[in-house]
Amino acid sequence: MAGSTLHVELVAADRLVWSGEAKMVIARTTEGDVGILPGHAPVLSVIIEGVVDVQTAEGETWVAAVDAGFLSVANNRVSILSEYAEMSHEIDLEKARQDLERAKSAGENDDEAAEAVRRAEARIRAVERAS
Repeated sequence: MAGSTLHVELVAADRLVWSGEAKMVIARTTEGDVGILPGHAPVLSVIIEGVVDVQTAEGETWVAAVDAGFLSVANNRVSILSEYAEMSHEIDLEKARQDLERAKSAGENDDEAAEAVRRAEARIRAVERAS
């Protein structure tokens, strides 16, 4: 299957979150959502808080919530580097909802609160998308 799959690594600051072969990766960049298929042209892009979808070579879909970071594509290798990343099955949905409410009540004018809102929303979307 050489050339028909992507080797994907999703890396957080503290750990390797997911690694494997995939047919497609979808991530949100500053320019919008990008889909990566085998044979994709080289890309280096900034990703924003959101959800990353990985469709494996076996037909499974893995979903992760990520913070801002970088996406690199070259030679059928995709690297997603983020300060924080969490697979959907690792997320406690009720805690994520509580975190969202707490962040919203902290104030919308505060940059840290706005970042906390985006992170909590991404975590909730990851769980909902994986369900």
